[in-house]
Amino acid sequence: MLEEIYQETKEHMEKSIEALKQHYKTVRTGKVSPAVLDGVSIDYYGTPTPLNQVGSVTAIDATTIAVNPWEKNLLHDIERAIQEANIGVNPNNDGDFIKLFFPPMTVEQRGESAKQAKAMTDDAKVAIRNVRKHANDKVKKLHKDKEITEDENKKAQDEIQKITDAYVAKADDTFKAKEAEILKV
Repeated sequence: MLEEIYQETKEHMEKSIEALKQHYKTVRTGKVSPAVLDGVSIDYYGTPTPLNQVGSVTAIDATTIAVNPWEKNLLHDIERAIQEANIGVNPNNDGDFIKLFFPPMTVEQRGESAKQAKAMTDDAKVAIRNVRKHANDKVKKLHKDKEITEDENKKAQDEIQKITDAYVAKADDTFKAKEAEILKV
């Protein structure tokens, strides 16, 4: 019974780490990523649709992203959506596709990106601690219902804390790697 709680705790904490890595993809680094446009949606026949579902979004080189819509009549809608998303660049529409030219990042921009990544990491740590609280509540309920002894209760909570510490350290390591990527010139 306790093993199930440990396993479930690890699975939920691992999902928090994976979500953190997905969020990191939206943070700008020295090399642009098509994920910068993940939050951009356009009105596609009355339905808000993610940009990557109405055309191909590719990184041509370290500073350029191209958006090639599958329907050419969407070019102006895509251009407007990118401008409204305020991602720091203006789209260039050449009639066939849209190019986004990202200038090299300044020291200040790198610092801002690092702060953004730190905030995302802190959110992931909060999620991990919430998973710990949920697991501890389950253990306390088992103890209250007299399904486990006082010693088992204490051991289980200690084990859950060890799991939590490991995942918090994993989040910190993930942040250090991302920070190094952001600050690398």
